[in-house]
Amino acid sequence: MKGTPIFIIAILTMTFGNAQTVTDGLRYATENTTGTARFNALSGAFGALGGDLSSIAINPAGSAVFLNNSASVSFSSNSVENEANYFNTITRSEDYDISLNQAGIVFVFDIGKEESPWRKITLGLNYNNTQNFDNDLFFQGRGNTSVANFFTEQAQGIPLNLLQLQNGESISSLYNFLGETEGVRAQNAFLGYQAFIFDPLSDDLSNTQYVSNVANGTFNQEYSVLTRGYAGKYTFNVATQYKDNFFFGINLNSHAIDYQRSTFLYETNNNTGSSVNAIGFENNLSVLGAGFSAQLGAIAKLENFRVGLTYDTPTWYEISEETSQYIEAQRTQDNQTITEIVDPNVLNIFENYNLQTPGKITASTAYIFGEKGLISLDYSYKDFSNIEYKPESDAFFASQNTAINNQLTGASTIRVGGEYRINQLSLRGGYRYEKSPYKNSDIVGDLNGFSLGLGYNFGNYTFDLSYARAEQDRSEQLYTVGLTSVATITTVTNNLVFTFGLNI
Repeated sequence: MKGTPIFIIAILTMTFGNAQTVTDGLRYATENTTGTARFNALSGAFGALGGDLSSIAINPAGSAVFLNNSASVSFSSNSVENEANYFNTITRSEDYDISLNQAGIVFVFDIGKEESPWRKITLGLNYNNTQNFDNDLFFQGRGNTSVANFFTEQAQGIPLNLLQLQNGESISSLYNFLGETEGVRAQNAFLGYQAFIFDPLSDDLSNTQYVSNVANGTFNQEYSVLTRGYAGKYTFNVATQYKDNFFFGINLNSHAIDYQRSTFLYETNNNTGSSVNAIGFENNLSVLGAGFSAQLGAIAKLENFRVGLTYDTPTWYEISEETSQYIEAQRTQDNQTITEIVDPNVLNIFENYNLQTPGKITASTAYIFGEKGLISLDYSYKDFSNIEYKPESDAFFASQNTAINNQLTGASTIRVGGEYRINQLSLRGGYRYEKSPYKNSDIVGDLNGFSLGLGYNFGNYTFDLSYARAEQDRSEQLYTVGLTSVATITTVTNNLVFTFGLNI
């Protein structure tokens, strides 16, 4: 991919941004909490257990289960393996990274009054990584539709005079002007025209119809998607224990999003009648977001049984986005090969927008086998069709909210975990299932995963280690118009977590 300095800033109105889609809303509404090694080893089935700093992210009453002040920090090694099928060509790609998974502390305050039914109050501060966006996807194949169709379709209806440089006008200044006045579609058309990918049907400046310079046939295509970043949840927790068997808690959560995505398509052809034989097209997106949510939770002890219930409010985000583009094309003219490079060096900055992601309900149960171990089960439900871009009075947002409602649905998550103790050694395992949030599960399939782990309690401190694996199928569509070819992808994520815990 090509890295270029950005010299000019374009301020785009939201009306013309068109950068927000169903996929974008779902990306920030999906959580994949990866916390302590013990939490991950049980596949996150901690809603009725508590007593672990990452369990607070599932049920805020979990901190009241702690007997002593405690702290922990967790690091993870992550790998993402992709197997893509694009026009019957199988391509494999992978990415590795190391990150901070979790860090937190909880303080336990005994009330100390024997006549009071309230036993203690706990205060907790915790950070959990809720999404790791690091991924490196690559696929290639021989398709039957050219990316030239994307640019030609974007140009239809746009007057020729808007795509041509005027006296004293530069590529950057016109690209910037189109972004401010006409939007992303006009910018795409401008790039295609300046790279000679299509021509007007007429030289009349009012012409609005265009024809591709790439002939029909077959096309060798390579497509790469590089993503980086994370989503994290910072939690302030307050919980209390009532008598011996009831625990209640509340979380106030601050959310952060840092997401970068860069795509690059390279296409070649030898089709008779094509004056353009190679095209390279790069798109870059940078996203920063901040949000707020709250959680209410309770846990009850019923002899050896535990039951838990949690309500997560929606999360309210404010999000900012920036984009940049670059294109190059190789064409033949008068038996000479000419390379056209169109690099606006412009950073498109969109107005901040608001996104509301749906709330969630989690019901949990667990059975404790005395000092020997436990088994637990969590069930969660979230209706992804309730994702909303705001303000809803914006026509573009309204159309995207309608698309979300038509494409997405409610989804259930099931997590099962177990632990067996041999003196100070604990052996752990778990399983999780997440239903696809799409009505059409060919777009994104169900997720299945399992986990294993062990830990050793040294008294005042603990060491824990876990391994988790998850697999999910999905589709990757290149563009929404013109070149809408789809690759089918199987993604396997492997997560190794190490946690150091301390009783203070």
